[in-house]
Amino acid sequence: MTLITAENVSVSYGANRVLHDVSLAVEPGEIVTVVGPNGSGKTTLLRLLIGAASPSSGRITRKPGLRIGYVPQKLHIDPTLPITVDRFLRLPGGTTRSASAAALEHAGVPDLSHRQMSALSGGQFQRVLLARALINTPDLLLLDEATQGLDQPGSAAFYRQIEEVRQNTGCAILMISHELHVVMAASDRVICLNGHVCCQGTPETVSAAPEYRALFGTGTGGALALYRHEHDHTHDETCAHGHAAPDKQTEAAE
Repeated sequence: MTLITAENVSVSYGANRVLHDVSLAVEPGEIVTVVGPNGSGKTTLLRLLIGAASPSSGRITRKPGLRIGYVPQKLHIDPTLPITVDRFLRLPGGTTRSASAAALEHAGVPDLSHRQMSALSGGQFQRVLLARALINTPDLLLLDEATQGLDQPGSAAFYRQIEEVRQNTGCAILMISHELHVVMAASDRVICLNGHVCCQGTPETVSAAPEYRALFGTGTGGALALYRHEHDHTHDETCAHGHAAPDKQTEAAE
């Protein structure tokens, strides 16, 4: 059963139209990455999906009982606050220590439990936010530019961890990304958004699409660096209106 669907969604704030006639669906276990320029409506779309905002027209449909985990762009914690990673994950209460440890394991940082939050590097901090989002074993994990502030190797490592999360937990993942140079090729689909869905498909399909190139150009600044993974099946790719599944992929290239 489809986890979440946006049907002909539009959002306007006064005379400012942020999204127009956007439709998408996320299926169980798939990874979808949304890319677009600043002001393209990426974060607004994510707010609609998590229920923090309502569309001006169109509708959002969620599977009954859908569990959503959310990783924000950033979270400020007072550096003078003495709080360990384990305590942070167990706020506001009810989460067991074993659940906290399992979430850290899935996030790839099993040894951080007793570290102070203020002592974490940027990459470790984002992994802890990922662990917090995984505490309640979500059906759908939403990430809003979760690698902002990380360098390219850190971003690539985070994306690889997301692929492991999908493999180990089976949850679907929808990522909003500002990074055009690092997009995980394990994504079942990449959606290019600029107020509307310009095109969608595998990373290769989107990077070659005229709509994408019109927005981001054809140089290295607009290229998708593809971090390749092997998959079991090959399916047809589509752009603009079709559904694309993973295909056999080779080594990374810009």
